[in-house]
Amino acid sequence: QVHLVGSGGGSIEAGGSLTLSCAASGFPVGSRLMGWFRQAPGKEREGVAAISPDAFDGTVYASSVKGRFAISRDNAKGTVYLQMNSLNPEDTAMYYCAAAGFGSATLDARAYVAWGQGTQVTVSS
Repeated sequence: QVHLVGSGGGSIEAGGSLTLSCAASGFPVGSRLMGWFRQAPGKEREGVAAISPDAFDGTVYASSVKGRFAISRDNAKGTVYLQMNSLNPEDTAMYYCAAAGFGSATLDARAYVAWGQGTQVTVSS
């Protein structure tokens, strides 16, 4: 059974950095498309970053985070990370990790079939 647990959120001042972790069980993370999404109060869910399975070896980022965020994966630990740098108040949201099937990196939420519980990131100015 696929199970995802996100962690690492917190409160931080603008300009700071955080690293989110997504511990996956029930499948090898290298075999699945993995993504991070976020949702701020009153806003639509937004795809932030995605990493394709090892066989495809690709990543994709939302334009709002490109150059500041980096998604990575440690297959041995079964964990996907989201390194977030130069945070600003617009990054404040609940962040969710998600797993899809086998395919190239996409930020289309419809591709994802399993979701973690979310971890809150709050950035103050």
